[in-house]
Amino acid sequence: MSTLPPDYKPEDNEVFMGPLQQEYFRQKLLRWRSDLLVDSDETRHHLKEDSLVEADLTDRASTETERSLELRTRDRARKLINKIDEALERIEDGSYGFCEETAEPIGLKRLEARPIATLSIEAQERHERSEKMRRDD
Repeated sequence: MSTLPPDYKPEDNEVFMGPLQQEYFRQKLLRWRSDLLVDSDETRHHLKEDSLVEADLTDRASTETERSLELRTRDRARKLINKIDEALERIEDGSYGFCEETAEPIGLKRLEARPIATLSIEAQERHERSEKMRRDD
């Protein structure tokens, strides 16, 4: 594990997924995971606070709608945390940043935008076209 310089940003002119880039993305993923866990705790706390029974039918319906939305958001966050954990495992085993289909580098811009990406843009587009064709059949 290497220490990152304070203003480090991965560059295309360095070795792809060298120690600095790995550490950069590891820290980025850990921060994202931590933020999601904080949000999840806040949601859990909010749901406990709002468990008082609403007397008014409209208020109760509104509360149930908000609770349902919060639970869906929390479920999405849980799935995202699992994907972050998988990305962290890929950093540990050295496969992070490389396409699962082609083993080619995914690319820094894509990883910046979506640090949990497992496919290169080209492979992702092929996958989406394939999915669309299956849905259209």
